[in-house]
Amino acid sequence: MTNELPWNISSISGKPQPSRGNRGGTIQGPRNLALENENPDLLASPDTDAGTIPNLKFSYAMARNRLGTGGWAREVTVRELPVATTLSAVNMRLNRGGYRELHYHKEAEWGLMLSGRARVTAIDPHGRNFMDDVEAGDIWNFPAGIPHSIQGLDDDGCEFLLVFDDGSFSENETFLISDWLIHTPPHILAKNFGVPESKFKDLPKDVEHTRWIFSGKLPGPLEQDKVHAPQGETPVRYTHKLMRQSPIRVAGGEVRIVDSTNFPAASTIAAAIVVVEPGRLRELHWHSTNDEWQYFIRGKARMTVFASGGKARTFDYSAGDVGYVPFGMGHYLENIGNEPLVFLEAFKSPVFTDFSANQWLALSPPEMVKAHLNVDDETISALSKTKPLIV
Repeated sequence: MTNELPWNISSISGKPQPSRGNRGGTIQGPRNLALENENPDLLASPDTDAGTIPNLKFSYAMARNRLGTGGWAREVTVRELPVATTLSAVNMRLNRGGYRELHYHKEAEWGLMLSGRARVTAIDPHGRNFMDDVEAGDIWNFPAGIPHSIQGLDDDGCEFLLVFDDGSFSENETFLISDWLIHTPPHILAKNFGVPESKFKDLPKDVEHTRWIFSGKLPGPLEQDKVHAPQGETPVRYTHKLMRQSPIRVAGGEVRIVDSTNFPAASTIAAAIVVVEPGRLRELHWHSTNDEWQYFIRGKARMTVFASGGKARTFDYSAGDVGYVPFGMGHYLENIGNEPLVFLEAFKSPVFTDFSANQWLALSPPEMVKAHLNVDDETISALSKTKPLIV
């Protein structure tokens, strides 16, 4: 009778199985091979994993994609990844001339350009304005409440990542100018803006589907498009050329760190772009300021997170995935692919800080370390008194 069940499979040859050594066994029931192949360290956890740790992974491929006439956006918030309470993020695409509507929100917005070019605009509370063109590798930060817009410039538009300093933030709940005006009585609009009510008869009615992200025409050159503000331009620049910043280069890759010390506009979000060569490791480390939110841009990674109390869990990541490490938990990231691993580390913090396990041991008395770990002098001499970052 069991052979007639519709989920039985006749062969399991060549498929990954949840077994290591003499533990585990084969899967005989239904399975999702695509997901299993992407998550081998969940299917058959390493022997060093133990205890219960929350899920620390969610892929943008599994996020709902909201479509507009000018592009699309998909988000990963605390609803998709419940452990990620400090930061949320949106992956957004704007077509040629497409607008991310004039808007503001109660959270700070940190942006990373992934491809193409865009024009960003903003004003500050003193009526000083800001406008700049950004390209792949550039970042921006608009503090909470600062009204702004984004427009795609290239023939093929652009794509970027937006990070917000609240895990509960949703891209669907921003304060849109069109949404505000359509929900304000026409006579109030007339009185406020000093024109007849009839001037507002064509306000967009279906904001959900016609605005938010909508199509537009390419603007002129930056200098030509700028609007003169009597109060002048903002004294703080809201954009930063991150990939033109000199990296910290080490044998196995490089790191670029950006926080309030070199980008003053970013007072609540610190970040680093990390490049790890194949077979190399973002060393064993932890962070002392806040949880770590990760976005994987290229390559494949393995990360084991140590949660204290004998608990540890290993996850696998690919481009487009989001990872998360709760505050203080020790971890590493290993490049398990055949191309460079590139990922973003982001924190709800004004400054970037990390602690190196290697440096910690190297700066402790040798006899103390040997007594703790039962290691020999050769191991002690191999420790580094400066942070390796990548090994």
